[in-house]
Amino acid sequence: MSQTVLFVAAILVPVIVLTVLRVDAAMAFLSLCLGYVLVHFVSTDAISLLTTVYPHASSFSESTIKIIFLWLPVVLTIVAMFHSVHGVRVILNILPALGVGALGVILLEPLLSPGLRGALAGSSLWSQFQQAQTLVVGLSSLVSLVFLWLRRRGGKAEHKHRSKG
Repeated sequence: MSQTVLFVAAILVPVIVLTVLRVDAAMAFLSLCLGYVLVHFVSTDAISLLTTVYPHASSFSESTIKIIFLWLPVVLTIVAMFHSVHGVRVILNILPALGVGALGVILLEPLLSPGLRGALAGSSLWSQFQQAQTLVVGLSSLVSLVFLWLRRRGGKAEHKHRSKG
């Protein structure tokens, strides 16, 4: 039971944060993708540089630094886009926010300590989620793209409307 709660909480925390702070979840999704790129292409060199410059940095584990690289772009996006979603879009924003939560769990899982990974793997819901991983990533990506496209269209309409008045 507790593994399932951990799994659901890991998905819902980003959803709640993005919804309450009214942050554009499609942008947060892209920021999480950027974090993944940073983990894979920058974190190893950054860890080497950090341990060279600051030898006591070994107190931070490599996985902790990678988790920071993964989520830092999302946190910065939350700060930069605080209260950027208004009106009915606040409710609709839950869809790409679920994508952020789901993708976040998928990308975070390999970076967790063995104990936390074991706790997550102990959930029957997690094994079903892993089997649907391709569908989750693909659908989340599509939803975020659609929301980005709709935002662009809405921005032009709002600009035309404002200039007339």
